[in-house]
Amino acid sequence: MPDSRSVEVVTFGCRLNALDSATAKAMAAAAGLERTVVVNTCAVTAEAVKQARQAIRRLKREDPARRIVVTGCAAQTEPAAFAGMAEVDRVLGNAEKLRPASWTATRTAFEAGIGPDGKIAVGDIMSLRETAPHLLDGPADTIEGHTRAFVQVQDGCDHRCTFCIIPYGRGNSRSVPMGAVVERVRALVGQGSNEVVLTGVDLTSYGGDLPGATRLGTLVLTLLRHVPELRRLRLSSIDSVEADDELLRAIAEEERLMPHLHLSLQAGDDLILKRMKRRHLRRDAIAFCEEIRRRRPDMVFGADIIAGFPTETEAQFRASLDLVDDCGLTHLHVFPFSPRTGTPAARMPQVEGETVKERARRLREKGADALLRHLAGEIGGRREVLAERGGIARTPGFTPVRLARPLAPGTLTHIRIAGHDGARLIAA
Repeated sequence: MPDSRSVEVVTFGCRLNALDSATAKAMAAAAGLERTVVVNTCAVTAEAVKQARQAIRRLKREDPARRIVVTGCAAQTEPAAFAGMAEVDRVLGNAEKLRPASWTATRTAFEAGIGPDGKIAVGDIMSLRETAPHLLDGPADTIEGHTRAFVQVQDGCDHRCTFCIIPYGRGNSRSVPMGAVVERVRALVGQGSNEVVLTGVDLTSYGGDLPGATRLGTLVLTLLRHVPELRRLRLSSIDSVEADDELLRAIAEEERLMPHLHLSLQAGDDLILKRMKRRHLRRDAIAFCEEIRRRRPDMVFGADIIAGFPTETEAQFRASLDLVDDCGLTHLHVFPFSPRTGTPAARMPQVEGETVKERARRLREKGADALLRHLAGEIGGRREVLAERGGIARTPGFTPVRLARPLAPGTLTHIRIAGHDGARLIAA
């Protein structure tokens, strides 16, 4: 069996890329590739693409003899640009990186002395229709650095937000059949996973391409019913406007579904939301958070918010600042707007760069203040936490806790919250 250590993977971007990287590494090793680095790229911002290109150059300087294979969303959307780099030996698309035959063909090409014209193996991602993307078959800890198990149940996106390049890197929405998800989660629990995270590009669109009336809520309730040994189930980022009635019921009734939702909100001003081509208005976001808190008072919200979207005025930006309080957000993920070539937003009147940076700073400060209030409110409470590496654990609301003593990663334990250090809770 080939030594997987002969293949190194450098991952940028989301948890889906982390899942893909584990799969790609195993397939590349099985194909017999040696002294190869796979760079799994992200395309969500121009900065992410820039960082990938810098990493490629650095990797080649460190070891000129090793091969570099570039894949991921940026490779899918800009294959020629990466193939044009002298350091790059092969460019694989997002679908191709999950096919064993692609890695076998890559090894063959390397052995044959691949020329510049043969570098690219990137197909039409929009033509992809398979409803069962590759599910990782290895043990729960295959994804290095993670203590909880991630299960991809959906890929791609049918929406076309004006700022977003990701549908062109991931394709249209495709869902994994429910039975396959149940079996995968059951296997992970059997391997010792106490917490499983369902993830996807547009998670709340789950089931739209499957027969019947399957929705994300149906999947959640089915998993919890058919895998009773699963201690904790968590959702990654969701779009609140797509939340179905069964998902709301699961949030209200199922204690094993963790009280933490990360929302794709993006902005707090209605005109900016329309220019983004989002499907909700400000009042919809606020009403959703209020309804969820009514059903589940301990719910903790995170959110993505973009600072400096084209045409954004100071008053419109302040509406995004105010949304943090109006929705009761705790964990903020701030994106300074980054124009992506080929998207409608890139052709809109841009906000000056320093203004974008300054607004992003103000949003992060607002988020830090919100987190401080949340941390202070946790003091004195008792929480069941999941231990991570480095003496850190996570509460059900996904707040980090510094443990009094390290525990084995993946261990569940009850603690009392004694204080906080401004960024994390501190266990007694």
